[in-house]
Amino acid sequence: MVTYIVAADAARARIFARAAGKVTEVDSLVHPESRQHTGDLRTGGKGESSGGHGSLHQTGDDGATSDKHQDFFAKEVAQYLKQAANDGKFDQLIIAAAPKFLGALRDKLDKPVAKLVSETVDKDLSHESADDIKQRFTGLNH
Repeated sequence: MVTYIVAADAARARIFARAAGKVTEVDSLVHPESRQHTGDLRTGGKGESSGGHGSLHQTGDDGATSDKHQDFFAKEVAQYLKQAANDGKFDQLIIAAAPKFLGALRDKLDKPVAKLVSETVDKDLSHESADDIKQRFTGLNH
């Protein structure tokens, strides 16, 4: 039995496979737009406005822009997992993600993949070393 472990935040998803008690990193997905400053992401909408004293500031809803990129990346990760499941690469799935991204990813998983989820951890482990992640998920009984 192979268990995929996804350690993710809104900008990076690391995919590990656990088989026969060994954990190895098999892939990494990156969404660089989620790392950028919100003002650098904006391509339309309200744009910039002058504060009257020669200073410019971004207008609009910064949260909406970052949420949009988070949702886009969650969809990308969900599609990756769907393809991997269809290819028979894993039998179970553990997702460890920043709480907000975990919710977005859950919403994007299709039903067959969602049924393979055996555990979720609402913590961002994507920046932990591969050794720390391997140690955390080696030898679990699921």
